Amino acid sequence: MPLLNSQIRWQGMAATVVVDLLILLTLAFAVVSYVEWSSNTVVAEFMRTAEQSASDPNHSRESSARPQSQGPTGCPVGRKALPTQLAPLP
Repeated sequence: MPLLNSQIRWQGMAATVVVDLLILLTLAFAVVSYVEWSSNTVVAEFMRTAEQSASDPNHSRESSARPQSQGPTGCPVGRKALPTQLAPLP
């Protein structure tokens, strides 16, 4: 039996579409608000860190920490000399 235009409930379909659009708009608003909030939080943290490092009297462009004395291999623990010959793998 074919559906006739008189048998379709246009008001029900319109109400469903309106509710779906409201849900989508609400979700979009929530996502945009969250992204904006998190971005503002990250920017504020970055600015706070930048202000602290700029106001630090001991702050310099180079690291103030001196590197540990290291052996010729660059290993602070072993301090072994570099091999002079390559040994074949077994």
